[in-house]
Order: sequence, then structure tokens, then C-alpha cells
Amino acid sequence: MIREVRISTLEDLMPLLSEQEFRPELGRNRSGYLYRGMPDSSYRMVTSLTRCCKGLQKTLEPAILNNFAKYAVREDPTIALSVWHQMITGQHNGLPTRLLDWSHSALVALHFAMTEENLGDMDAHDCMVWRIDMNEQINHLPEKYRLAVGREQTTLFSVEMLSRLALSLDQYDEDMKDRSMVIIEPPSTNNRIIMQYSFFAVIPTDMQDIEGFLDAHTKNTVKYVIDRNLRWRVRDMLDSLNISERLLYPGLEGLSKWIARHYYVK
Repeated sequence: MIREVRISTLEDLMPLLSEQEFRPELGRNRSGYLYRGMPDSSYRMVTSLTRCCKGLQKTLEPAILNNFAKYAVREDPTIALSVWHQMITGQHNGLPTRLLDWSHSALVALHFAMTEENLGDMDAHDCMVWRIDMNEQINHLPEKYRLAVGREQTTLFSVEMLSRLALSLDQYDEDMKDRSMVIIEPPSTNNRIIMQYSFFAVIPTDMQDIEGFLDAHTKNTVKYVIDRNLRWRVRDMLDSLNISERLLYPGLEGLSKWIARHYYVK
């Protein structure tokens, strides 16, 4: 079930920012959640591959990845290692993929929820942050995948683990059907992945309705809907916490985006 929580004050944000579970065996607090920020609360959760290819994604996905690998291997030789390397590298460079971006940081998710291409739209609509539970996702996986994370004593898959379990996209889709999805931690191949604390959900082709899957099969999924009148206040707070384009997009692109927003006249 998806639980919706409305946020209209800064105080309402505190549960989102502090929902770490106490682990008695460690004597420490740990979070098993991932977050995804979206700038408009009316947006549906869909992959860039679905938006690009609609009902032809299963047919067109291999061609997209093959062409990307063929032309990009000179810049990044790791692309040749597996289809999963191709997806991850492509995702961070604008390629349509079946990957859905998540972050282990609620602050990073808030940044993406509070960011508009047209800053004049900040007051036009509510935004949202999604939260999913990594442990819940593991419970829905086929047995060989659950055993794999158990052996590694982790809640996440590496590219190498997924490559051993699913040698092809067809095998992955056959294993997952529309009942489960793998959460993968990408290798730290660039600073953007590191600074955004990035993770990816690998969406199987048969999972046409991601939100429907979460609503039917999970108990800890939360949709935080943030009032539009709070967005600029949260945006300014994030800047004071050093959560901005300058940090999350290392390089001149991020610096330029940050400066442009900083000097934006309302």
C-alpha cells in the first residue's frame, strides 16, 4: 500500500529527514530507505525508456543499447563488460533506459523535487518525494536473487552480482515478470553518481505500472506531497545545507545552474 503524507511546513519535513531505524545489534541508527524526488506531484513514475519508446520498448531497447555501446566504447571501455554497464553509463548521459533513479539521501531527493527547468513554475504545483524500503523489495525477488544478497550480507546488488544472475535482458524479464525488481548500486565511475548517492531500480518490461506494483505489494512505500507554497522555502534551506546543483552536478554545468538559480528574480 502507498501511504500519502502531506507536507505544508518545515516541521512536517522532520520525519522524512530523520527516519532511521535503530539497530540494537549495532547500537547505531541505519536507514533501509531510498528516495526519489519529482518536481510535480501529478507526474507518474515511469522510466525514460517507456517515455521514449512507449509500447515498443522491448523491441527497441536492444538497438538503443547496442548503438550506445558501439559508439561510446572509445570514451568508456567498461561499457563493453555487460549490458548493465551500458545502461548505467547511458542513464547518466541522457540515454533512454529502463533504470529508475533513486538516492539513499532524502536531502538529494528534496533537491530534485525543488528544482524546475522553468523556475517560474515553482509556485504552480505541489511536488513530491517517494520513499521505498529496500528490504521489502528483496522479499519479492525470486529465490536465487534473495540467496545472492544473503550470501553477500547486503540489501543491494552490484553490477557484478546482477551480471552473474541475469546474463541477458530477456532472462531478467523472465525472472522478474511484473512482481519484483532489483535495486542496483552503480559503480562509482563518475562524481555525479557519488555526490547524488545514486541507486537504480531495474524495471522489468512487464511492470507497466510501477506505482500499481508498489501499492499492491509493499507496506512501507510513502509518497510525501510537498505544498507548492513551501517549495522556495525548502529550496533556500537546501542551499544553506550545501545541497545544490554545484554539489550534485560537479563541474561547470552544475556551477552554472546554481549561479543562474541563485540570481533568479521572482
